[in-house]
Amino acid sequence: MATQTLTIDSQVHSYERNSSARPWRGHLQGPDEVTGGQMVAAMDAVGVDGALLISPYSMYGFDASYALSVYAAHPNKFGVIRPFDWQSDTIADDVAEWAAAPGVVGARIMLTAGEFEADDPGLNQILAAGAKAGIPVNIMASGKLPLLLDLARRNPDTQIVIDHVGLAQPLVPPAPPEPFADLANVIAAASAENVAIKISGACTLSHQPFPYPDIWESLTKVFDAFGFDRCLWGTDWTRAVDLLTYEQGVEAFRVTDQLSDAERSMLMGGSLAKIYKWSPK
Repeated sequence: MATQTLTIDSQVHSYERNSSARPWRGHLQGPDEVTGGQMVAAMDAVGVDGALLISPYSMYGFDASYALSVYAAHPNKFGVIRPFDWQSDTIADDVAEWAAAPGVVGARIMLTAGEFEADDPGLNQILAAGAKAGIPVNIMASGKLPLLLDLARRNPDTQIVIDHVGLAQPLVPPAPPEPFADLANVIAAASAENVAIKISGACTLSHQPFPYPDIWESLTKVFDAFGFDRCLWGTDWTRAVDLLTYEQGVEAFRVTDQLSDAERSMLMGGSLAKIYKWSPK
């Protein structure tokens, strides 16, 4: 009998209400709070077995203490990823220390935070540190995909994972007029074998209601370029809360006739388990 692949969401967020004990530095689109318990309840309700929990930079900066507390309470549900300041003088040690912590599966950087060059020492140091520590480096790279591809070629031993299909995604309706305008650069990034891509938040790019049929022509081109073993489905919950429900973000990929059962299984959990060397217990 074939083993059933677990369903794993490649990107969710959890956070507590703003307070003096753990103050927000900014705002993430979504409810006033989504505790770890609430996120687990939402996942359980629709049969999602586990998720990568991304500590939200917009709220907590480089402090992942809340995400680690959620992992401690739900160790069988989450693998944890935190953002890094790659301009830190101690970035290599910071990544090594992080990678050794229980529940940790990856690091994250945002190329969207400014203008950078591919020979930036800090960028290359964090990518080298990820390779040395054996964890993927997730990169927010909308509008910066040529830079990402250059970095990937300079760091071939580093597993890089592009966030959010590599595209700018809306916080509130409507979707951009041409949501896949940068698709050529997304596809070009697939030429680096050490680059995988999260199909996270893809439903927010649709101009049509559930099950969002207009996204599939472009997504199919991404699948063809990367192969399903380098594509990781995800919801980007809770950022998408004003555009769709968590259930809709899950079910759109279950009900579509654009995926075979084998493709769906790889996309919705199989590839993530392979790339991050992690799965919920």
